[in-house]
Amino acid sequence: MFRKVMYPLFRGIGFTQEEMQRPVIAVANSWTDIVAGHVHLNSVSEAVKAGIRAGGGTPMEFNTIALCDGYSEGASGMRYPLPSRDLIADSVEAVVQGHAELFSGMVCLCTCDKIVPGMLMGAARVDIPTIFVTGGQMRPGKYRGEEIVVFDLAKVYNQFLGGEISPEEFLGKVSSACPGPGACNVLGTATTMGCMTEALGMSLPGCATYFATESKGTRIAKESGLQIMKLVEKGVKPSEILTKEAFENAVKVDMAIGGSTNTTLHLPAVANEVNVKIDFKDFDRLSRETPNLCRIKPNGPRNFTDLEEAGGIPAVMKRLESLLHLEAITVSGKTVGENLKDIIVKDDEVIRPIDRPFMKEGGIAVLYGNLAPDGAVVKASAVHPDMLAHSGPARIFESEEDCHKAFDENQIKPGDVVVIRYEGPKGGPGMREMLMITIKISESDLNRSVALVTDGRFSGGTAGLCIGHVSPEAIEGGTIAVLAEGDIIEIDVPNRKLNVKLDDQEIKKRLKIWKPPKPKVEKGFLALYAKTTSSANKGAIREILEK
Repeated sequence: MFRKVMYPLFRGIGFTQEEMQRPVIAVANSWTDIVAGHVHLNSVSEAVKAGIRAGGGTPMEFNTIALCDGYSEGASGMRYPLPSRDLIADSVEAVVQGHAELFSGMVCLCTCDKIVPGMLMGAARVDIPTIFVTGGQMRPGKYRGEEIVVFDLAKVYNQFLGGEISPEEFLGKVSSACPGPGACNVLGTATTMGCMTEALGMSLPGCATYFATESKGTRIAKESGLQIMKLVEKGVKPSEILTKEAFENAVKVDMAIGGSTNTTLHLPAVANEVNVKIDFKDFDRLSRETPNLCRIKPNGPRNFTDLEEAGGIPAVMKRLESLLHLEAITVSGKTVGENLKDIIVKDDEVIRPIDRPFMKEGGIAVLYGNLAPDGAVVKASAVHPDMLAHSGPARIFESEEDCHKAFDENQIKPGDVVVIRYEGPKGGPGMREMLMITIKISESDLNRSVALVTDGRFSGGTAGLCIGHVSPEAIEGGTIAVLAEGDIIEIDVPNRKLNVKLDDQEIKKRLKIWKPPKPKVEKGFLALYAKTTSSANKGAIREILEK
């Protein structure tokens, strides 16, 4: 009825009567001129639409926003990327549900950190047949025969400041690190979330690791346009794919590849939209069951190129075959097990056999103790073995900026445990990444003697003993709020412990006199976010306020 009543408006757009007789497919595109991971998505969209038309459908495209964490690192703008995840989900919901009788299915085009989970949340919420096409990865750059990726530039910058390289070499390496469009060329949050989308069964096999400038992406886009028509015909919805078993498969893949700790925010948020519960305890349980098989930068020496050439996520899942829920269905129209039937692993050192892993447990560990009663997260695969257990005095900072100043003034000493608080989802607000301070530590002579603990979060490119997502966060009266300078903090990653050497009575005494600070933001979108978001251990999802 809707299409018949509104047909004159579609005539105004230029659609023919024949086009409007076909199933209409929404193409949700996060193209923007601002973000390298998205600047090419209009060409991807054309390939998707060609596939839709070839499959007998009519594509209609709309856009969502896309923010780049890279532009905001170390600045106040970093408060916005995580909250933007909700705006993206809301925009998908608004367009699809606002034209409820129009769309028979949807294809989502996205690449980077918060855009992929935001669109997954939106797709789960509207629950019409949907397939994802992630936008591919950026190839490593080359400078005088040396491969260089974006996260190598911190070391390059320090070499320049130290007089180890010339201004010309510095500029040459900086200019070479990002040779084209695509997600950042390391195993950061963007590439990890592409891998998670494929592991969940929401994109076609091979989609997660292709390179943005190569024809494989065009073929996948066309095939995805064709495949959405089959999903529409069969009525296969995201809620049938995004099951508890699918999320467990994705977490196991995350553990095997050593992916970003931000998955502990994003997978629970997507699961929440289909009433599936995935939390810190699931991550830790599945990490203990799943070996770490890959060491891709920043976790090791390999580039993301190597993962693609070794067979990508299908090859990782083939290694994990005995640990996966093989009956889970995927957008390919086949089960996980059927997708893996003929897969081979092309490099045993890039994706190690399950009986010869880099670590017997997965890449992420969840720590508990009196400093994090509801949990905290560390990328164990990126921690040097000498730092897996550490004890030292707390150095307290009320914001990331305060910590930068102290570091630049050489106030951080070997053995210290740097604590940055009031940077959580509510307190930040927006849970900023602490990437810049982790880079300063990792590229200094303190890299194997200093730990970092925060209620904020980290970039997927972070390495070292960096513990984030401390819950409850400081603004909610978590123990981290009442730590004092010099308190001894004890970290034990293998035994999953994060404690401060204070007895319960002393913690209660301090909390009794503690008062939360004035909110950093009191109007606009961030103020609303601070009032409605949950804590990190719940995925920083939006919660309904009680009066």
